[in-house]
Amino acid sequence: MNQLPEHPRVLALANQKGGVGKTTTAINLGTALAAIGEEVLIVDLDPQGNASTGLGIDRASRKISTYDLLIGEATLAETIVETVVPRLSVSPSTLDNLGVELEIAREQDRAFRLRNAIADHVSACERDIQGKTAKRFSYVLVDCPPSLNLLTINAMSAAHSILVPLQCEFFALEGLSQLLQTVEQVKRTLNPTLSIHGIVLTMFDARNNLSNQVVADVRTHMGEAVYETIIPRNVRVSEAPSYGKPALLYDLKCTGSQAYLKLASEIIQRERRLKTAA
Repeated sequence: MNQLPEHPRVLALANQKGGVGKTTTAINLGTALAAIGEEVLIVDLDPQGNASTGLGIDRASRKISTYDLLIGEATLAETIVETVVPRLSVSPSTLDNLGVELEIAREQDRAFRLRNAIADHVSACERDIQGKTAKRFSYVLVDCPPSLNLLTINAMSAAHSILVPLQCEFFALEGLSQLLQTVEQVKRTLNPTLSIHGIVLTMFDARNNLSNQVVADVRTHMGEAVYETIIPRNVRVSEAPSYGKPALLYDLKCTGSQAYLKLASEIIQRERRLKTAA
């Protein structure tokens, strides 16, 4: 087991476009990181709650959610639910998150609710030396909604880096441009150390000339920001959420699962390079 750091690395998975594989990436990347020994928390901020559902957390059992966390009525520890995956936990979401913006719009710290909650959790871990009431994590993955709203701004304000899932389709670069502008704005005004951790190309179909062209275009424009690993379009990955399981539990040997394991390894290597550079 890895020795856990005092402060977890917080990665926000963001793209204002829906259907790009963001939640699928959060679930399976989290599972892959857990499989190689990391303690991982997925914070589900999407009101649809698909990351929670895909990890087997049914809606009836989501008594305390990220909504309660963001409006200040629960701590991060109170929201955390363990999943069937060892070393992987989730803070689930509900449709109540649709109302968060109205609830906290007038509050001065409205953009920092998640950052403050994570900081409070880290402080609780430092006080709780025996680990009886506060669970330490090495990675926190924040699954953002498919829009650039206050929930996503909270994620970006709390994150060290942004991980961008990008579907291999015609308008991929157009959507990426808008997201990068938002990241720069958050960096200027709310979180000066925010960076792009990487761009992961998803739903790749090798038989499709367009997919290959999109890969070439994104690599040309974004260079080393693009991960080497490409996530293929895979039926087994698509089926897994309906069973409340990550693809890695549903079918470890499928091409999608193997790609997510490779991506997790690449992210760990990139993290090591970032630490060395710092």
